[in-house]
Amino acid sequence: MGPDKRRLWNPVVETLSRDAMRALQLERLQRQVAYNASRSPYYRERMHWAGIAPQDVRSFEDFAQLPVMDKDEHRRVQQRSIDEYGSPLALIGCAPREAIVRINATSGTTGVPTLYTLTARDVAVVNEMHARKYWRAGIRPGHVMLQALSLSMFTGGLPLSQGIMHLGACVVPVGIEGGLRRVVEFAQLTRPDALVATPSFATQLVEQGALGAPASTLGLRWFFSAGEPGGSEPGTRRLIGEGLAARVYDHTGGGHAFHCISCEAADDGAGMHFVSEDHCLLELVDPATRAPIPLAESAVGEMVFTFLDWEGGPLMRYALGDILEYHERPCSCGLPGPRLRIVGRADDMLIVKGVNVYPKAIQQVLLEFAPRVTGAMRVLLDAPGPAVRPPLRLRVEHGSGLAGGELDELEAALRQRLRELLRITPRIEWVAPGSLPRDAHKTRLVEISR
Repeated sequence: MGPDKRRLWNPVVETLSRDAMRALQLERLQRQVAYNASRSPYYRERMHWAGIAPQDVRSFEDFAQLPVMDKDEHRRVQQRSIDEYGSPLALIGCAPREAIVRINATSGTTGVPTLYTLTARDVAVVNEMHARKYWRAGIRPGHVMLQALSLSMFTGGLPLSQGIMHLGACVVPVGIEGGLRRVVEFAQLTRPDALVATPSFATQLVEQGALGAPASTLGLRWFFSAGEPGGSEPGTRRLIGEGLAARVYDHTGGGHAFHCISCEAADDGAGMHFVSEDHCLLELVDPATRAPIPLAESAVGEMVFTFLDWEGGPLMRYALGDILEYHERPCSCGLPGPRLRIVGRADDMLIVKGVNVYPKAIQQVLLEFAPRVTGAMRVLLDAPGPAVRPPLRLRVEHGSGLAGGELDELEAALRQRLRELLRITPRIEWVAPGSLPRDAHKTRLVEISR
């Protein structure tokens, strides 16, 4: 038997027309809403408060009348469930205890973790989504993938390992807990074709090298960015791609139903292909009012998603705080499906003289100037946002060998570019390369000085 020439893992579903996909989503949504209401006391309460019964959901517009849930609300429900029932899953969980085979948690670094509960069928759905993503990028059985992400409760741990194995590729789950040296040692030992890590970790690997050798000597063909934004930014992609001598893909989705991956046309700025529409209903809302924003070309809003055809803990109208830009025009790569660009975090948004600014957007502009900058930066605040007393202050690492007049010229060009694209004129403090701490997990771009 020859090699599998399919460009898509599941072409029957992944090539559905927009009308056919929306019809499938609505059918599954109506069934999911009835399932959630019949099995979850919490969802019954929310629907009662909204004055909506499952049979009232005849359209996506009807469904949008239900309130949005976020992580703070999720944590409150978990605690209430523990207090009243002795279990964090009693109120929101929908499958019986004996059907739950895995519990994952979010990767957040603050607050009580929020839990994702899965049945064996839910695990199969997640595996399918991982396979769809990596297959699009060219991963096939026989390829070796080094997984350098946290392997604890994080949804990018075991679920990702299982998804890679489901595709038929080989996973090396080295994790990140042992640091850069351990990852490099396993890369040299196992000779992987692909690395899955945060862009912060990949940048660190490029800067520090592979135990005395350039990172490009590891022989990687693919780098998959996960765990934090950055993999879709042209500057970051260029830095990592050149440093590793590998193709760079941004992607998202761990142990839940929301999955995306970029493509060969990633530098056109339209983001990642949304590959899990049949199991995840996407909505956009205004981050302040939560009013619905129609899904149309270039629409921007806070992401709200609902799990479809899900058994364990199906999240419904759930907001993670990500601000997305939506694109439905055909992609030049030829692959199907809408695309999503992560603009920033709703809770990271800053307001400077009435202008909404996201730290990641600042970094994206900054990376246009590489290698005259390293890409490392911090936004310096006197007090927590979102309101910022102008001027906005930035601490930025310049590239090697720059000083004096060269820095003055760079600063003028950078300030002009930020003024053109983001309508801000920040004050810039230059620091030497390597001055700002790197984090292999997630790098915070905002610092508050007391």
